[in-house]
Amino acid sequence: MSIETKFQKLGTDNAPGQEVRQTGGDAGFHGPKLDGRPVDFSHGDVDAHTPTPGAFDLFQQGVRMGAAQAYTEYRGDQQIRDIVAPRLAQFTGAPVDARDGLIVTPGTQGALFLAVASTVDRGDKVAIVQPDYFANRKLVEFFGGEMIPVQMSYEDASANEAGLDLDGLEAAFKAGARVFLFSNPNNPTGVVYSADEISRMAALADRYGATVIVDQLYSRLRYTGASYTHFRAVDGVPESVVTIMGPSKTESLSGYRLGVAFGSHEILTRMEKLQAIVSLRAPGYSQAVLRGWFDEPEGWLDARIRLHQQIRDDLLDILRGVAGVTARTPMAGSYLFPRLPQLTLDPADFVRALRLQAGVTVTPGTEFSPHTASSVRLNFSQDRAASAVAIHRMAELIERYRA
Repeated sequence: MSIETKFQKLGTDNAPGQEVRQTGGDAGFHGPKLDGRPVDFSHGDVDAHTPTPGAFDLFQQGVRMGAAQAYTEYRGDQQIRDIVAPRLAQFTGAPVDARDGLIVTPGTQGALFLAVASTVDRGDKVAIVQPDYFANRKLVEFFGGEMIPVQMSYEDASANEAGLDLDGLEAAFKAGARVFLFSNPNNPTGVVYSADEISRMAALADRYGATVIVDQLYSRLRYTGASYTHFRAVDGVPESVVTIMGPSKTESLSGYRLGVAFGSHEILTRMEKLQAIVSLRAPGYSQAVLRGWFDEPEGWLDARIRLHQQIRDDLLDILRGVAGVTARTPMAGSYLFPRLPQLTLDPADFVRALRLQAGVTVTPGTEFSPHTASSVRLNFSQDRAASAVAIHRMAELIERYRA
């Protein structure tokens, strides 16, 4: 693969915030505009859902510490890791080694990059769920890995599980996959893997000696009735497991660029060496904000979850009132992944028309899997009233272009 092809495969047109650069190829989509303020569903609105109380105060404390906080160890400030590790252990149900089994990274995206780079070499086969987070596939391909897709039938609204094809996962391992990469809750669908699915996934990974990278970014934002099983805490889990988390989403701390990865000492050591070259460390002053992670004011997290559940339900009511639109209720996270009816525009053109004519930015389903082209991802961590108005405009545009 040529260097140019490698970078073309990464693609950034649909990355959060990139809509301001999407000016090419828009001819013919400047139809009649629908009134209303623009809403960007490609990422959460940290103005509507502000960062956790006291975050900026902790950041300022880090700034006042000067060089001692600016130039931490490559893995992150040891005192901060000592604070975070037991909290992560209590939350996930398994010990976390603050010194050798935990690294602070520039966002969870940074953790994902380091984890994939530390486990995937040219020609390595990697099992990846479809649909799943768009960067998973892109990073595996960038590092020369071979993706083996494992399908997830997520649209059964009555199911109490994510719908992963476990036979397909075993087939991927039999075909030589030695790394398994997935998110839980799933991004983009918001489904949560059942305890049985997680246990069987762990048993398969252990049987075939696979490394597992699990992205649990939204594991704190779980709605009424949603149970959750941490992969790293089940019986028989393989040793080579890396769990990725961070405070950027549920806690609205995206701007501080903080993430963590914890688990296998061997993989974490590789990640540290790579981080020392790529970025040196997570932003030094920002690391101080982690002192308040999992220590928010009493009732704060419950209130945030309730508000997101209200927004989720508002938008689902609107979408399900549109003929031909289907959407499973997310059990966690802040994403909806509705399937649209047949339209006179192809999906990519509808996404552009939606942005230009309705002022609504969404992420196309093709970012998450080739077979979900008729879906779009909506991050509903937005102002409640504005998001509902925006979905009504989306519904109007569906009618405009209905086949």
